[in-house]
Amino acid sequence: MTIWHQPLSLDALNQHYPDTAGHHVGIDYVDFGPEHLTARMPVNEKTRQPYGILHGGASCLLAETVGSHASMLCVNPENEYCVGLEINANHIRPATQGHVYATARPIHLGKSTHVWDIRIRDDADKLVCIARLTMMVKSGRAPSPEQ
Repeated sequence: MTIWHQPLSLDALNQHYPDTAGHHVGIDYVDFGPEHLTARMPVNEKTRQPYGILHGGASCLLAETVGSHASMLCVNPENEYCVGLEINANHIRPATQGHVYATARPIHLGKSTHVWDIRIRDDADKLVCIARLTMMVKSGRAPSPEQ
């Protein structure tokens, strides 16, 4: 049993949308399973704050990117799309180098909302951040970027 609307592949997941925030900071997908999606992001000059540690906003960007993408993969894009309603994050420990990995798992997949638990870990598998993302499921096709 899977939550995904269609079969997934890493090649398809990594067809980046150019000129998006996730693309500019180097987010890519590295794993998925029947009920989880995992992406990674480098900890570098694009994602660190002045003290040399991962910026909390970059953690939220990673969490919202993987959670939003996961929500979209759960619905039929011909007649539904998802938009973010709320995100919160608790920053547990700093990351200074390498990559961080965000794994999104559903808490609730309803008709009008999805809620995701997103755990961000470092290369040593230490917990860096815990985020919760709430998505709204909307009727219709997603607006095009030109709109």
